[in-house]
Amino acid sequence: MRAVVATEPGGPEVLTVTDLPDPEPGEGEVVLDVVAAGLNRADLLQRQGFYPPPPGASEVIGMEVSGRVSAVGEGVSGIEVGDEACALLAGGGYATKVAVPAGQLLPVPPGVDLVTAAALPEVAATVYSNLVLTAGMRNGDTLLVHGGAGGIGSFAIQLAVASGVRVITTAGTAEKRAFCRDLGADVVVDYHEEDFVEVVREGTDGAGVDVVLDNMGAKYLMRNVEALALDGRLVVIGMQGGTKAELDLNALLRKRAGVIATNLRGRSVAEKTEICAGLVKDVWPLVAAGTVRPIVEGTFPLEQAVDAHRLMTEGSHTGKILLTT
Repeated sequence: MRAVVATEPGGPEVLTVTDLPDPEPGEGEVVLDVVAAGLNRADLLQRQGFYPPPPGASEVIGMEVSGRVSAVGEGVSGIEVGDEACALLAGGGYATKVAVPAGQLLPVPPGVDLVTAAALPEVAATVYSNLVLTAGMRNGDTLLVHGGAGGIGSFAIQLAVASGVRVITTAGTAEKRAFCRDLGADVVVDYHEEDFVEVVREGTDGAGVDVVLDNMGAKYLMRNVEALALDGRLVVIGMQGGTKAELDLNALLRKRAGVIATNLRGRSVAEKTEICAGLVKDVWPLVAAGTVRPIVEGTFPLEQAVDAHRLMTEGSHTGKILLTT
């Protein structure tokens, strides 16, 4: 099979396409012939040497794909060779073939083409597991999501709106702010010119938000806590703004608030299987109805992974970037 590998830790230029042995399905696994793979921020960190795959996972970058089943391992039922699907991975996505635990295989939602389906598994599983399963987001809540124009942010806005949740988000350009409003965000903050804590206070009559979905980490820690309402939940899913910051526990106590840091990639197959089952039950009907939609900025051939990583590094895109085989 062809696969994209990083020859050494570094910038996009270290990525190259090479030939690797075809994967064989283990017990409880299937092999997908990959049609497309989604890019994620974690891919950039892995390329730089900061985010190695979990033990036993492929060293090839890539955490979500779509494609067609080409082999089925022992103990797998209900899946046939030729089935079209998308999949949540611990690694291995930037390739023409990948082995996947059967429980992490997802049907392509009706109305979504097979290439676009690669934009769904990682973002949908991240947003659903953190906002719904971890933070308990529900109808009537107010959500603050940082970086609303990105893959995670754009999906979070749509899922929150579909769940009857009021959305406040941040974005850095006029185009991105307009994009977020089009997705249904109620308030969009220009983080270059505005203080999101003040905007939250004004937009909630001083009450604060019930849930914060944050990809910045240390840089925004205490400001996110300030933005929380009573019994609010801050869920940290990224560390683009650093890993260490001072936390005022008294501020948390006064608000009876919680700070939760999670990741998806390192979870067990059993946990990921449960999350994927929840997606099919709770989120895929919204995708099929067009209420929540995958948004793709653009596609690049596998051989142009360097250009795809450069675009993601620049941060000018909205929605997802895909590699196609």
